[in-house]
Amino acid sequence: MEALISSGPTQFNNSINIQRIEDDLYRLAQFGYNPEDKGVYRQGLTPIDMEARQWVKKQFEANGLQTHIDGVGNVCGRYIPKDASQEIIDAPAILIGSHLDSVPAGGMFDGTLGVIAGLECVRRIQELNLPIKRPIEIIGTSEEEGRFGGMLGAQALTGNLTPDWLESAKDPNGDYLKDALTDCGFDVHQALHARRDPESIRAFLELHIEQGPVLEAENKPVGVVDGISGVFKWLIKFVGKADHAGTAPMKMRSDAFMGVADFAHELSRIIDEEGSEYTRLTIGRVELKPGFAHTIPGEAHFTLVGRDMDNEIMKQVSHACHKVLSAIGRKHNLKFEHEQLSWLEPRHFSDQVVSVLEKNAQQANLDYLRMPSGAGHDCQFFADMVPTGLIFVKSVGGISHAPDEWSHWDDIEKASNLLLKTIIDLAEN
Repeated sequence: MEALISSGPTQFNNSINIQRIEDDLYRLAQFGYNPEDKGVYRQGLTPIDMEARQWVKKQFEANGLQTHIDGVGNVCGRYIPKDASQEIIDAPAILIGSHLDSVPAGGMFDGTLGVIAGLECVRRIQELNLPIKRPIEIIGTSEEEGRFGGMLGAQALTGNLTPDWLESAKDPNGDYLKDALTDCGFDVHQALHARRDPESIRAFLELHIEQGPVLEAENKPVGVVDGISGVFKWLIKFVGKADHAGTAPMKMRSDAFMGVADFAHELSRIIDEEGSEYTRLTIGRVELKPGFAHTIPGEAHFTLVGRDMDNEIMKQVSHACHKVLSAIGRKHNLKFEHEQLSWLEPRHFSDQVVSVLEKNAQQANLDYLRMPSGAGHDCQFFADMVPTGLIFVKSVGGISHAPDEWSHWDDIEKASNLLLKTIIDLAEN
């Protein structure tokens, strides 16, 4: 079956119904909507998050999907054609997933678009009675935004949870993950049972807004993502000597902030010499002590987050940062300390799935960009386990995690049709 038109403007046969996606997204955005700032407040494992999950579960059920919510809150809806043979029922499934939770004052597309687009794809497959040869499952994952410091739902599905973390993880307010699970009606001891057998999964697909400015800058509606950058996070301290801001001469100071300022100035040079076009270095938080206007800072505590698509380049960049920080410490008579809080290696997606996405985009004359993702997504946990692919939709202004997050409906339609054609290809073969 040829589901794409290969000439003329971007066109797809069997196209999705964009109005249904729009209606569902607006309805879902009402869960946690604040009319004052127009933001969505639906943090993971809160009462409003659970209300949204129950609503999604009802949508799955209304469309005839076999539906359940697992032990960490993942909402799962499985489609198998009527009168399917046992061979089809038992075949490895196509999983389509993204998250349902939001950051505080978030937008209406982040995460939820991938779930609703997945549901629309299944609706079209049902309506067209397409002869798929394996189950298709949509998953609205739990707690992706990191309230408790991880991506709970995806980690659970891929076996990346540990009992120690489940017991010790807590949010910035000091609330424990285990208590939040209990409050939502889950048994923390059952969380480890959410893991899926890799042999039961044919592929994992995610559709997500880009959350960045690249597609808009390139004037492309859609991105085919080939991997997610690695990330390291450091906590750094410069320790000098607090002193009177009026009486201590400039040449006699051990000013901890001067160490931060000098290091910030060196970031571009480090990237130019040791990094790549994908390298990012960010000082995201700085705390000065004692923090008084008339006192020279005796201590500076700050974070450094580095990213790249190559693990060896990440090592080179981190080594260069350490060397520069040490030199700056000596220059300003500061003690330099650092703690590596995390190191996540880059994740590269399946050549097979990326090739199918590119082939379908090209056959439809879809103007797309092959690109990496600098942000983390649920799919990164599946990349080492099963063939995985990620589609981006252009974000207006590159804005996300804010009430004015927006993607144009015609861009969403193009990306959703690309998702549909790829699901069909993978489910028919």
